[in-house]
Amino acid sequence: MKTRFILINTSHAGNVGAAARAMKTMGFDDLVLVAPRWPNVLRREETIQRASGALDVLERARIVATLDEALDGVSHLCATAMTPRDFGPPTRAPRQHFEMLLKRELMTLDGKALEPFLTQETGPESGIAFLFGTERFGMANDDVYRCHVALSIPTNPQFGSLNLGAAVQLIAYEWRQALGGFAVQDAAVQGERADAAQLAGMLSHWEQALTAIGFLDPAAPKKLMPRLNQLFNRAQLTQEEIHILRGVAKSMLQAARPNR
Repeated sequence: MKTRFILINTSHAGNVGAAARAMKTMGFDDLVLVAPRWPNVLRREETIQRASGALDVLERARIVATLDEALDGVSHLCATAMTPRDFGPPTRAPRQHFEMLLKRELMTLDGKALEPFLTQETGPESGIAFLFGTERFGMANDDVYRCHVALSIPTNPQFGSLNLGAAVQLIAYEWRQALGGFAVQDAAVQGERADAAQLAGMLSHWEQALTAIGFLDPAAPKKLMPRLNQLFNRAQLTQEEIHILRGVAKSMLQAARPNR
C-alpha cells in the first residue's frame, strides 16, 4: 500500500531529516516537501545529520511547488491538525481512524458511506498521504478542508505541543501497527542448546566441586543434585552457558585443594 508523508512549508532543515529518520524506522520512504523554506533543504548539513542514516529516504524525496503536485496518485488524505476546525473533515485519533479505514467503515456525517479506500477498482496501488503543516502555524484551513480526516494525536490537554519530527514518528508508528507492524527481534542471538549428555557432564562436575568445598555431604546428599538438575533443565542452557558453569566448578575445585 503506497504511503506518502507530505511536509508543507517546512522552515527548519533539521525537521526534514528527523522526518526521514522517523519514516525509515517504520519502513516508509515516500517523502514530499511542498515549498520548503530552503530550496536545497535535502542537501543541507543539518538535514543530513538529523536523518541519522536515512539518506535513502532523502535521496528519494521530492520538492514540489504546490500541494496538488504532491497529491498525485493519492486517494485518501489525512491532515495532522491538533486544533479541531469548526468546518471540515471529522477529527479522530490516528488509531481509531486507521482501524475504521482498514475495515471500510468510514461514514460521512449524514450517514452515507464514503468511497472505500481499497476497492477492486482502485486496488493495492491506491495511496494514503499524511499532511503536516509548517512548524509555526500548523496546517492552513484550506489544506485541512481537502482531507478526509484530521488526525489529532492524543496528548496532555495542558501541553499538546509536538515537534514535527515527533509527530511524523507517531503517525508512522500507528499506521505501521495498523498494517500489521514489525516483529520484535531478540536483542541477543541465542546459542545452540546443550544436549542431555552435556548437562549430565556439567552436573557431575558440579557434584565434585560442591563436595570439595563442603557444600554437599556425599553421606547425606538429600535431594540437592536432583533439584539442581531440575533447575538447569528449566533454564534450557546453551552450550556456552555449560562451559561457563563448568568453569565455575573448576575454580571451586582449585580453591578447595589448598584446604585439603
